[in-house]
Amino acid sequence: MNIKMRLTIMSFLQFFVWGAWLITVGNYWFGTKQWSGEQFGAIFSTLGLSSILMPAITGIIADKWINAEKLYGVLHILGGLALLYIPQVDNPTAFYWVIFAAMLCYMPTISLSNSVAYNILKNNEFDVVKVFPPIRVWGTVGFIAAMWLTNLTGNKASVNMFYISAFAAFALGFYSFSLPKCPPQKLISQEASLIEKLGLNAFKLFGTYKMALFFIFSMFLGGALQLTNMYGDVYLSEFAKIPEYADSFVVKYSTIIMSISQISETLFILAIPFFLKRFGIKQVMLISMFAWVLRFGLFAYGNPIDGLWMIIVSCIVYGMAFDFFNISGSLFVETTTDSRIRSSAQGLFMMMSNGFGAFFGGLLSGVVIDEFFTHDGVRDWQNIWLSFAAYALVIAVLFAIFFKHKHDPKAVENIAH
Repeated sequence: MNIKMRLTIMSFLQFFVWGAWLITVGNYWFGTKQWSGEQFGAIFSTLGLSSILMPAITGIIADKWINAEKLYGVLHILGGLALLYIPQVDNPTAFYWVIFAAMLCYMPTISLSNSVAYNILKNNEFDVVKVFPPIRVWGTVGFIAAMWLTNLTGNKASVNMFYISAFAAFALGFYSFSLPKCPPQKLISQEASLIEKLGLNAFKLFGTYKMALFFIFSMFLGGALQLTNMYGDVYLSEFAKIPEYADSFVVKYSTIIMSISQISETLFILAIPFFLKRFGIKQVMLISMFAWVLRFGLFAYGNPIDGLWMIIVSCIVYGMAFDFFNISGSLFVETTTDSRIRSSAQGLFMMMSNGFGAFFGGLLSGVVIDEFFTHDGVRDWQNIWLSFAAYALVIAVLFAIFFKHKHDPKAVENIAH
């Protein structure tokens, strides 16, 4: 089998493992187990916490001691064991710790899969910039395939989603041992301090007003990035409680409807060069923020029959909201930081948005929904989504006012071709 095909299989399985449960875990939590919203928010906070703690540590291990592909395989097998145990868990506190263990193993594999792919492609003299994106797209295809499989097999609220995910994790873990060797690079200097090794030297960027503002806004917007992944499927499924919508396509195939968001993601990636060249980084980030307002607002007023178009458009808008923020933010870091700390700065951007942002977003959204929008066990979805839309709107307006960045077409030329 050729190298590109082998890496495509790795990418497909990498996100299949996640897609099998990430979007549907809310149905299992609220529908099957009937546990509280406040505790559910903590479940998604494990994604953020793991993103803060693990990637730098596993990066050091792969750089110094263990082949990256072997570490990658071991982490997937350990994560698979945690997922396999979840069906035995019968209380929310234990569920939290088991899913946390699974995420501590899974989250660092996202960056490790990129490292392994880059390493293997370079060793085989491929043009990484040209060859890697089509391989990575298959990761999104894997995520969508897992969502469809979970829904079409009738498991969007059952423990079987965790078995599907665990099986894929084991398959990928053992498969990765057959990949070409990626020995430790030993790129981290022996003299480097612990702060440098962990990539924390980029924190000095907080000493610059513009960079500090950028990272703070990244954290606040990061709080919104997982909200529809957390609650979207539950929201659509709970239309079953309203008799006129109970037998609708949306209720039966809510996960498939939600997968439009991931399909949209792959398409909007292709549009990014045009938007960056035309509008610049700040404008593209602003477009992303207003897209989040639209994403939540359309969910607030949508329904499975005459409001179905709003739900569909909301899912399409998600691609713009998610991609434009992540990629334009990453490009801002790339074009405004010193090359010596650039990779650390990229790590800091991910830590602020997908780490601290997702951590606080997960925790606080659960508390807010339970405290203000749940009455006698019934969730007021319209006002939940409107409160999220208001949150995104406040961030967008403040970002437009306070964040100053002049568009330099030359800085985005490389990505705009």
